[in-house]
Amino acid sequence: MSNPRNGDTKPPCLPRNGLVKIPTQANGLGSASITKGTPAVKNRLCQPSSVPAILNPALAHRSDLPIPSLASPLSLATLASVSSPPGASLVGLNASEGSEQPSPERLPGSPSERQLAVDEKILNRLFWYFSACEKCVLAQVCKAWRRVLYQPKFWVGLTPVLHTKELYNVLPGGEKEFVSLQGFAVRGFDGFCLVGVSDLDICEFIDNYPLSKKGVKSMSLKRSTITDAGLEVMLEQMQGVVRLELSGCNDFTEAGLWSSLNARITALSVSDCINVADDAIAAISQLLPNLTELNLQAYHVTDTALAYFTAKQGYTTHTLRLNSCWEITNHGVVNMVHSLPNLSVLSLSGCSKVTDDGVELVAENLRKLRSLDLSWCPRITDMALEYIACDLHKLEELVLDRCVRITDTGLSYLSTMSSLRSLYLRWCCQVQDFGLKHLLGMGSLRLLSLAGCPLLTTTGLSGLVQLQELEELELTNCPGATPELFKYFSQHLPCCMVIE
Repeated sequence: MSNPRNGDTKPPCLPRNGLVKIPTQANGLGSASITKGTPAVKNRLCQPSSVPAILNPALAHRSDLPIPSLASPLSLATLASVSSPPGASLVGLNASEGSEQPSPERLPGSPSERQLAVDEKILNRLFWYFSACEKCVLAQVCKAWRRVLYQPKFWVGLTPVLHTKELYNVLPGGEKEFVSLQGFAVRGFDGFCLVGVSDLDICEFIDNYPLSKKGVKSMSLKRSTITDAGLEVMLEQMQGVVRLELSGCNDFTEAGLWSSLNARITALSVSDCINVADDAIAAISQLLPNLTELNLQAYHVTDTALAYFTAKQGYTTHTLRLNSCWEITNHGVVNMVHSLPNLSVLSLSGCSKVTDDGVELVAENLRKLRSLDLSWCPRITDMALEYIACDLHKLEELVLDRCVRITDTGLSYLSTMSSLRSLYLRWCCQVQDFGLKHLLGMGSLRLLSLAGCPLLTTTGLSGLVQLQELEELELTNCPGATPELFKYFSQHLPCCMVIE
């Protein structure tokens, strides 16, 4: 989050994972975070949240919204520079809502300007131009601004991230009191990420968040000590949860999944949980007939697990991400493609035992694929790219990061794919300038990543200016990317964001 301050030449940018971190407050509650949903483009360049230069992408084509001007008497910079009252929490917890806030009469400017500053019609349009982090600050200016900003429409797609220590207030006697989550309920948050929580913390959250029983649709638990009992209670009490993420939770077992998973869950993500193996996939396949998306990162899952999927998932499941499932081989791929023929998104990232034959199975049987991730698959060669180019005519995104056997020949196969919009070739160490020439005729490309490709020269990279429709070009750690080249791109690819 950046505040306009004199002398600030480089405001801090948001972390790449989309977390909006709120500065720590005196009451210990202000370090809660708000995270955006999954970004459409990986590793998006973090940018300072300048005002009003950066608009919400969803509003880019809204012609009915006024364009603010810094030259106007009531400029966005003036509004954003109004400081928060001391000690106010930026996350809207009830503990801080009683803090004294300036009245409209105390706002700077003439009476007419002050009247405009609290006009709800103007504010309802104006606040669309601010980031989530800035909205948290602006909500502390006065009650009128808070009333407008706390409308759920301003927080759609955002997920609060709460750590264990942020869930409790320490009373003078040393006892702990669970914080009020009313501020979140007013804004209508229907998803939460809880970090480091226990079974008791989950129960307290359910009892204290007014929308927990029916209104919460998405729950994410990270690095938590939740057990089988806690998982069962959570899913039994929170009847609205349809999206569940468990990451770094090592205290629940496969038996806990069997006893707690409910058929209403449509999206499940399990990663870095040591007790997850083949039996966990059996539970998922049998208990979740409406599953549309499964993200799995588990070192102990084998080919046998992929044979558990039934015809029910075959009709509903469109997204499968198997990340760093080291034991999966081509035999597992055979089971997968026959069980889940309607996949549109598939990731085999880090499945290091999958070879070109496995990719051939994917290309021949999953013709609906729009996104394919084969990053960190060292056995993939140019032959796999030929299979992809021949059969996957709807493919829009292809990730080949760290596929070290890919050469210029493989890129020549990809050049025939008219639907490909995003191509990631990070650290493909055999790609050379000649291979880039094959890509210059791909008018559909909008995103190209060549980060860490050591053999690309300035001359070869300069030819990319022929891709006039390119919107993002990543050249991080690319020896051929010189300051002169970036200047050249700024002149000839003015609409492309070049990541240095």
